[in-house]
Amino acid sequence: MHKEARQAYNESFTENKYQAFLQAIESDYPGELDFRVAETPVFVPAKLKENLIEACEEIIATITANDFKGKTQRAIPADQNVPGENEHSSFLAIDFAVCKDENGGLIPQLIELQGFASIYAYQGYLSEKFKAHFSIQDNFQYTFGADSLNAYVGKLRDLIIGEENPEQVILLEIFPEKQKTRIDFALTEKLLGVKAVCYTKLIKEGKSLFYEKDGRKIKVKRIYNRLIFDDLQNYPDLETSYHFTDEVDVTWVGHPNWFFRISKFTLPFLKSKYVPETKFVSDYMGNFPADLDNYVLKPLFSFAGAGVQLHVTREILHSITDPSNYILQKKVVYEPVIQAPDGLVKCEIRMMYIWPDRASQPELVTSLSRLSRGEMIGVRFNKDFTWVGGTACFFEK
Repeated sequence: MHKEARQAYNESFTENKYQAFLQAIESDYPGELDFRVAETPVFVPAKLKENLIEACEEIIATITANDFKGKTQRAIPADQNVPGENEHSSFLAIDFAVCKDENGGLIPQLIELQGFASIYAYQGYLSEKFKAHFSIQDNFQYTFGADSLNAYVGKLRDLIIGEENPEQVILLEIFPEKQKTRIDFALTEKLLGVKAVCYTKLIKEGKSLFYEKDGRKIKVKRIYNRLIFDDLQNYPDLETSYHFTDEVDVTWVGHPNWFFRISKFTLPFLKSKYVPETKFVSDYMGNFPADLDNYVLKPLFSFAGAGVQLHVTREILHSITDPSNYILQKKVVYEPVIQAPDGLVKCEIRMMYIWPDRASQPELVTSLSRLSRGEMIGVRFNKDFTWVGGTACFFEK
């Protein structure tokens, strides 16, 4: 997108450099990288950076409004309401497609947002690996409000660990060793001393939670939540000492309820030139748009693209038995903007915020990008392509 930075990078790129870059990651964390890393980072020009930040600020204004919690109470399934919810989310991830406006300029268009942790530790590490193996111009940065990896990690430490002993803070997941994002768990432990603990390994005694480490039983005081509790429905036979709706004496970093509040459920409440028209299916009262080929249908309670319908028909819409739990969103047209050696590639950018409990506003700290040539962003739509996958963003200063 930044013409000069792109040209310089592509001219200096070699397949050998890329393979050495991947080998360095494998050497640092053997067997932990379980998704494709693109051959290139994204170079975001200053004007698009300004638009991305403006778009985020407009969205945040809705999330921080006094009536937001009331509007989103229905988003939390009754059987998944977790005690101890804090005043606001600890994390905010906002995903944009890079598109073109009517004047031919680049403009971000909101795809999704989530009040849930992203791969914060990994993104700092990945960005530094790009800098170590490729030529990244000095007038580009991957962090906001931090001038080094150490300063960035310090912000994560303050949020995730707070004033607790890192040993008494856990990263919670279900079977973390099997998750595709496990490299981020390994990096979180390396950088912060916070260990990934499986939900099945927690021990509940009264209102206290414990886990075992090196033959010792350690009390949990703080949970850095990476578990999407919907995932537990895939394991109906789990036998656990702790159930996530139990009341326990812990503080949450990324309270589970915010995963539901700040989600696809939020989209119909947002009005902005950066947000495509979105409504609950129930709001149409059966009077659906005539141009349904310009819309995408999404279930509220799913993730990673599950259940998304790109080719919507009236028959599909009329067959929905719970229309208040689906949204109809106007499609956005991704503009292929990343110049690869063999053509142009589509791009999605996630702006990643942290939000300490005592802060009135979330703080932008970094980002990630996903590159695609397929019909949708995602691994299964890009299996046989190069210059696609997850990557870092470097923003023009």
